[in-house]
Amino acid sequence: MSLIRSLPLLVALALLSACAGKPARDSAPPTATVVAPSSTDATLDVSVTAADAKPTSTAASDTAQADTDDNVVAQDGSTGTPTPTTAEDDFAALYGGPVAANNGDTGNDAPPSYDPWEKYNRGVHRFNNAVDRAVARPLATAYTNVVPQFARTGVTNFFSNLRSPLTMVNQLLQGHADDAWDTLGRFLMNSTFGIGGLFDPASKAMVPKRSEDFGQTLGAWGWRQSRYVELPFFGPRTVRDVFGLAGDIPLSPVRQIEMDKVRIGLQGLQLVDMRAQLLSIDSLRDGAVDEYSLTRDAWLQRRSYQIQKDLRRDRKHDDDEQQTIPVDAMPMPDFGG
Repeated sequence: MSLIRSLPLLVALALLSACAGKPARDSAPPTATVVAPSSTDATLDVSVTAADAKPTSTAASDTAQADTDDNVVAQDGSTGTPTPTTAEDDFAALYGGPVAANNGDTGNDAPPSYDPWEKYNRGVHRFNNAVDRAVARPLATAYTNVVPQFARTGVTNFFSNLRSPLTMVNQLLQGHADDAWDTLGRFLMNSTFGIGGLFDPASKAMVPKRSEDFGQTLGAWGWRQSRYVELPFFGPRTVRDVFGLAGDIPLSPVRQIEMDKVRIGLQGLQLVDMRAQLLSIDSLRDGAVDEYSLTRDAWLQRRSYQIQKDLRRDRKHDDDEQQTIPVDAMPMPDFGG
């Protein structure tokens, strides 16, 4: 009965975990003060008091204008860097960087979202949003108001450390033994010196931090394109990632806990913690013209980037924390008896 009572409150926090990152900030350009000398020479000298001053001569102005024009696409279709669209600006605000193209490079040539079940998905999205606004968001807000920052950081570190075995196995399945070795080192260091993962000494020791799941492994094995589907409570997924859940369940330390009260309590805390990390982008989502499309496109492009990253052999340190709701955070009954 405790599971039934807890389920609606806990699982609602899974709705928006695919959206993570910091809003982009624009800085105003410095103001330059130009002082003209009293000399009547034909050549005009200027002294600039600011570090970056605007050109004063006609030729310099033309050059600056040409540099500006290089950043936009000409009306006649000439080459240049395209101006970001509204959706791409939203993506950059969500994830703090440019859209990742399908080939693993940054750019604007990512494939369109594959969403043949859009009508169904929009219905589920409305349901998820309703539960989120009624339960998940208020609960996460209360959590951030009551629990101090250092304690919330410890909770985040703890659950991130618990995912290390799952990440390590998937790195081995993808053929990245060196990454798996790093993950094992992080897990051992944080579990011991970090007091069960509450602290993160591995990051201070510059041990790379990565996050993998079986859905990414299936993508690295060749299942690149997959249709989008939004699940109740679990939020954004693809069909590939739904199958990936089955591979993640046996590797979840939390789901191996037999005591229901302890397991469900940990899962509920994990969901609250994940939802609290997304409070900063609620205003962006609420102000979007089509919040469903924003969530779907951003999630699919980020997922494509993660898979392409797994295929590259020249990957460097990647502090890309997995923000998709994992199966171990979802309170589910144990059908094994």
